[in-house]
Amino acid sequence: MSWPSRFENLEESSHAMIHSVNRETENRLRPIALPEMNLPTPRSKSAEPLLVVRDLMKALPNGTTVLNGVSFDVFPGDVFTIIGGSGCGKSTLLNILIGVEEPTAGTVHIFDENIHRLPKCKRKSLMREVGVLFQSGALLQSLTVAENVALPFQQHHPQISRDRELLEETVLMKLRAVRLTAHAAKYPRELSGGMKKRAALARALALDPKLLISDEPTSGLDPVSTKEIDNLTITLSRKSGAAVIVVTHDLLSFQRIARYGIMLGAERDGKLRGTVLISGSRDEFFASKHPLVRSFLHPEDDAVFVAAAGSYQTVEGKVHVQ
Repeated sequence: MSWPSRFENLEESSHAMIHSVNRETENRLRPIALPEMNLPTPRSKSAEPLLVVRDLMKALPNGTTVLNGVSFDVFPGDVFTIIGGSGCGKSTLLNILIGVEEPTAGTVHIFDENIHRLPKCKRKSLMREVGVLFQSGALLQSLTVAENVALPFQQHHPQISRDRELLEETVLMKLRAVRLTAHAAKYPRELSGGMKKRAALARALALDPKLLISDEPTSGLDPVSTKEIDNLTITLSRKSGAAVIVVTHDLLSFQRIARYGIMLGAERDGKLRGTVLISGSRDEFFASKHPLVRSFLHPEDDAVFVAAAGSYQTVEGKVHVQ
């Protein structure tokens, strides 16, 4: 597909952002002041969850359990974060949620359907309502930005892809939402890291999914690009009403976007690896007295916890978890 040259000369509006090193350092040591648009709103009492995960377990062939009894619900409009240290099972959980891996035990229901019991054709149809933003972006290097965003329509909506004018206008609408119309005719190699993530986000949202699953969307980005992706995630989810699941280890992103979430025990946490250490709102996370949660959310305290037979050894002595 060759996109009109008129898109090549469009210029994106520039936004001057000046951050001092001292202010950035200060923000990393305490919860940031969140703009009003980012504040969580109460869940509707009548809303039904889009995603229901119950008692999920995943054991590797060598007997290692990487997920252990994970349960949570995601509702329409949620920005739901999954955090945890290295080896906590975040990537494995994501792969199970999108149907790439099978759980050892437990269930995943998306739109009231057990995705791991659906025939392949029905699962494929169901997953059209689920957008996925991969950590790498996964843009096809041989296609332009516009052609990458057009792919979901060509795969799932041939009636749109056959109408060239309609397809172009639809793709440009998606790119406009992430402020990339000026770069429609460029190839991924010509984009910055932040632009690649925004292009991948546009493709993930191309079919207006009810649920977006985003894997480390700010990984490898500078603070300005990270904030831009965070704000786009919130803005687009608010406008579309979609639920967003974000797998991240970026604490600033967590503070900006999290409405609800879970934290999983890391590999270093021994028997608590892959278990849900806390489930709740962002405020409940920061109010938690769980030593493992506190050490993860407040690294400036220099408290290092090592799992040891039901108690946790810290630099200040043993702390028992109730």
